[in-house]
Amino acid sequence: MEKQKIKAGKKNLKAKLEATLKTVDGQETPECRDVKCHIHGTLRTRGRIFEGIVKRKFNTRIMIELERTVYVKKYERYKKSKIRIHARLPPCMEKSINMGDLIRVQECRPLSKIIHFAVIEKLKDNEGEK
Repeated sequence: MEKQKIKAGKKNLKAKLEATLKTVDGQETPECRDVKCHIHGTLRTRGRIFEGIVKRKFNTRIMIELERTVYVKKYERYKKSKIRIHARLPPCMEKSINMGDLIRVQECRPLSKIIHFAVIEKLKDNEGEK
C-alpha cells in the first residue's frame, strides 16, 4: 500500500515538473528528445538530493559547490570543506539555468566519469525567486 503511494507521488512530481518546464519565462520550450533527461527521457533519479549555487556551466553539465563543516578530532576544532558536484543539465532546462542560480540536484546512475547527479529544478534566480 505504501509503495503505491510513493509511486503515485513520484508520478505527480514528474507531471508537475513537465508542466512547469513547458513554459520557461513565459515562453514555450521545445520538448527535448534527450535520452538522459529525467523528465522527457529514460533517466531515473534516486537517492540523495542537494541544493546549491551554480558555480560553472558547461555544454551538458553544471558544477555546484557545497560548503560543509567537518569536526577534526585531533585538534578538537571544526574546519570548512568544499564539495564539488557535477550534474547533468538537460537541453530543456539549458536556457533557464545560469551561473549564480540556486538549483536542486538528485542522484542518478553514473552518466560519465564525474557526472552522477541530474538537475531536478531551479529554486531561485540569481537576483531573487523564480
